[in-house]
This record gives sequence, C-alpha cells and structure tokens, in this order.
Amino acid sequence: MTSIAEQVTRLQEGMAGQAPAEILAVFGAEQAVLDTAGVPSGVPASGAAMPDGDLLDAHGTATTLEKARGGKPAVVVFYRGAWCPYCNIALRAYEQQLVPELSARGVELVAISPQKPDGSLSMQETNELTFTVLSDPGNQLAGPLGILTAPSEEARGAQGALGLDVTAVNADGTAGIPMPTTVFVDASGVIRWIDVHPNYTTRSEPAAILAAVDAG
Repeated sequence: MTSIAEQVTRLQEGMAGQAPAEILAVFGAEQAVLDTAGVPSGVPASGAAMPDGDLLDAHGTATTLEKARGGKPAVVVFYRGAWCPYCNIALRAYEQQLVPELSARGVELVAISPQKPDGSLSMQETNELTFTVLSDPGNQLAGPLGILTAPSEEARGAQGALGLDVTAVNADGTAGIPMPTTVFVDASGVIRWIDVHPNYTTRSEPAAILAAVDAG
C-alpha cells in the first residue's frame, strides 16, 4: 500500500502547480522552524497516565476519551482539523490500513481535534471513516500532553489568503492546534507509546503504529 509520506509528496507536487508561490514559501518557512524546534520537552514518556477531558462526539454529544475507548486499549490520533490536507491523507490511510488490523487486536482507533463537532462530522463523512472522531474544545488533552501549538502569524496570514481562519473552526475560538501525534493507550489508560510530529506534513505510518501496538 502507498505510504502516507508518498501521498504527501504527491500532494505537495500538485500544490506547487496550483497555490501561489509566495503562500507556499510562508508554509515552507514555518515547517523549517518546526523541524528545527523538534519535539517539545514536556511530552510525557511511556508509563504516564493519558489525560482526559470534556469532549464532544461528531454530533455534539458530551463524552470522554475513556468512554470512547470503552475499556479497550486505543490508538489515539491528534490531528489539526478537517481543513488540513495532510490530516485528511493520514486519517484515510488509517481507515484503510489500520482499522481492520486494530479491530482484530481488540484495539479502538480514536481521532481528536480542537475543531467544532461539525468539522469532526465533515471529516468523518468526507473520508468515510468508521472509527470515532471527537472534538476537544480548548485542547484539554493536547495541552497536558505538551503538544499544543499554533500557526505562526505569517502562516495565519497565508491561511487567510486561502480562505481559512482557524479561530472560526476551532470550538474555543482560539488558533491552538495539536502537533500531529499518535498515542497508544492501554486498557487502563496508561500511555505505552507516543509519536509526536512537530512538522505537520509528516505523520505516524500505519506500520509503525501496529509495531507499537504489538510491542505493547
């Protein structure tokens, strides 16, 4: 199967022929800064408790990560929002390549973003996702995990030029978004593996996630 990295390369090649060069230059500069900064120092290690909060499902119903897990281990994917093309690529790949494998292992897959529930529903319907997609107003989970960030001022300007205002789609009206992160949580709610991607153009590959699940 085609890797997420390969699909991203194709996406970027297509963008180079469509989006204005000055817009792409802003995003490229932001990605370079993120690469240099690397993974934040406050990210918890394996063995730490997974944070939880007052979440909303794709229909706006109150829930929590613990409820969504239903007592099972889970792969928890933090993504930026339905507006992010890299997130769409990753979640589609997880639907196709991870869902059957995780189901066979008795492991849930849960995707979380700070966007409003209608954004979660759009993500779920557009990509025909069968796994749980939740909204985390205020980044109640991303904050304690140390993965909370925000687009630079220049990047927000470039997003605006493309018709996107993150504060309008986020449930709390801020520009806060998580670094794309995958966490494997055991049945008791303990983190067993965490993979943070400061550069939002990259993601945890399905094979790496399954290896972490199998390693327990």
